[in-house]
Amino acid sequence: MKLIILDRDGVINEDSDEYIKSPDEFIPIPGSLESIARLKQAGYTVVVATNQSGVARRLFDIGTLDSIHAKLHRELARYGVSLDAIFFCPHGPDEKCACRKPKPGMFHDIGARLQTQICGVPAIGDSLRDIEAAREVDATPILVRTGKGEVALKQNPDALRGVPVFDNLAAAVDALLAGSVAI
Repeated sequence: MKLIILDRDGVINEDSDEYIKSPDEFIPIPGSLESIARLKQAGYTVVVATNQSGVARRLFDIGTLDSIHAKLHRELARYGVSLDAIFFCPHGPDEKCACRKPKPGMFHDIGARLQTQICGVPAIGDSLRDIEAAREVDATPILVRTGKGEVALKQNPDALRGVPVFDNLAAAVDALLAGSVAI
C-alpha cells in the first residue's frame, strides 16, 4: 500500500489562530485539493491526521467538526476522489492524551486500522509537532511553508534540519510523484 499522511489546517486548508470553527471557515489552500486528487490517481491511500483541540476548548463540537470534514469530502468529490480516512485528536494540550501530535498515537492508530507499517510513509505537515510525530514512528516527515510552516522554520531551524521543505502541498506532491523525495 502506498500511504501518505497529511495534516489538515495549514496543509490542506488555510489555518487560523482563531481555529477553523465552521464549514464556512474551511477554505482550501490553492492547489491542495488538486494535489490530493493527483495522489489518489497515482494509487496513494490518503489519510488526514489532525489535532482539533477546538473541540476540547468548546469552540465547536464533534457535529460541527463532522460538517467541516463533510465539506472537505464534497470539495474533493468535485475532483472525483475522496480521502481514505480522517483521524483527529479532540483533546486539549493539557489532557496528556497519546493521540495529540507531537505524540505518535494517531500515527499508531492509522497503522493499526489500515493494517500497515508507518515506517517510511510520507507525512506532510506545517508545524514542528507534525514533524516530531512523524519521526516518532519513523515516517518520512515533510514540511510545507503554508499555515505555520514558515514560522516553524524560523523558530526551529535545528529541529527541522534535514527535513524536506516545500512551499505548499502542491509542490510537495510534485516532488513526491517525481521521485525526488526519498521515502
